[in-house]
Amino acid sequence: MVNHSRFLILPWVRIRYLASHLLAQAARRLPPDWRAAYQVQPLLLETLVDAARFQGTCYRAANWIEVGLTQGRGRMDRTGQAQGRAPKHIFLYPLHPQARQLLCQEPCLDPGVAHASAGDL
Repeated sequence: MVNHSRFLILPWVRIRYLASHLLAQAARRLPPDWRAAYQVQPLLLETLVDAARFQGTCYRAANWIEVGLTQGRGRMDRTGQAQGRAPKHIFLYPLHPQARQLLCQEPCLDPGVAHASAGDL
């Protein structure tokens, strides 16, 4: 899973469908770039959208799937308690047709067994 952490189109930029177009280009480009750089194929993109400020309209328009809200704890929380941060919408975008099935498989912990490579996916 790869986190899509920053995405901003300034308010004065008025180009129809620009957000959907850019998100689609990033989703197409990311798997081959990761295969080349890290020899792995990501299966899923994830992003968090501040629910108090934004609705995630561009992600919805680009067919990302909203799966829920965070608890507002923040990334650095170690206590399991809410930190007063606003909950965020969680959006996912599958990069592989069988992403769900592949992510739900039991991990292969036997070092003698070959793991699936990017070419197998």
